[in-house]
Amino acid sequence: MSISAADVNKLRQMTGAGMMDCKKALTETNGDFDGAVDFLRKKGAKISANRADRDAKEGAIIAKTSADNKLGVIIQLSSETDFVAKNADFVAFAHSLADVALASQPADIDALKALPMEGLTVGDKIIEQVGKIGEKIDVVKYELVKGDNIVAYIHAGNRLSVLVSLNNAPSEVNIAAGKDAAMQIAALNPVGVDKADVDPTIIEREIAIGMDQARAEGKPENMLEKIAQGKLGKFYKDNTLLNQEFVKDGSKTVAQMLNEAEKGLTVTAFKRVSL
Repeated sequence: MSISAADVNKLRQMTGAGMMDCKKALTETNGDFDGAVDFLRKKGAKISANRADRDAKEGAIIAKTSADNKLGVIIQLSSETDFVAKNADFVAFAHSLADVALASQPADIDALKALPMEGLTVGDKIIEQVGKIGEKIDVVKYELVKGDNIVAYIHAGNRLSVLVSLNNAPSEVNIAAGKDAAMQIAALNPVGVDKADVDPTIIEREIAIGMDQARAEGKPENMLEKIAQGKLGKFYKDNTLLNQEFVKDGSKTVAQMLNEAEKGLTVTAFKRVSL
């Protein structure tokens, strides 16, 4: 049957697929729009399978919080190229995935992909986007944080995002301080909130390194562990959030900055995701 330009354009508006792909889909399905949409989705699935071995190291990372700041999510939607990662439609799709996650609070990526989205599942919508874009895309990271006051920060270019959980109820002042803490986390990538959050294996490694350094400097064997413990204090200062020097004002720590902003304010947890 003859496929009109108007029909092709209508399917293109419905799906976002390319003009030639839409014409082929309508031709293959004798002008059946529902069938044509399925055809394009199947094309997307085929593309996805064909590109399964491609590296998808670019993408967009979106952090969002609920209206009451009790919940926060980070979604990392990957792509093969920076060109796609910067595309407005791709970024908008990543935001829509974060909205779905916020609404339903799935436990993991598989649960997220099983959620309904615009008449399909999230997984099917991703396949649909593969058909439109022609690149391998996928949700490769998903973080969910619950708390009394969650603050989100997205670094320029959507290449890094942070969620910070604060202990005090939301206020204009503490949300601003939380943003500062999130920017600190983005810049310096601490290994934990405070000393107690550092993985014991990291501590063991730092002590071993400190002892080896002291030994190489000719320090007495019975002093090695004490010297290493001293070096560990420097490690905590450089690598745990609350003990780090505040990047905007090196005269105070992050813990002091938070407390000065609002009495008793502190960070209870954070998540950082980057390309």
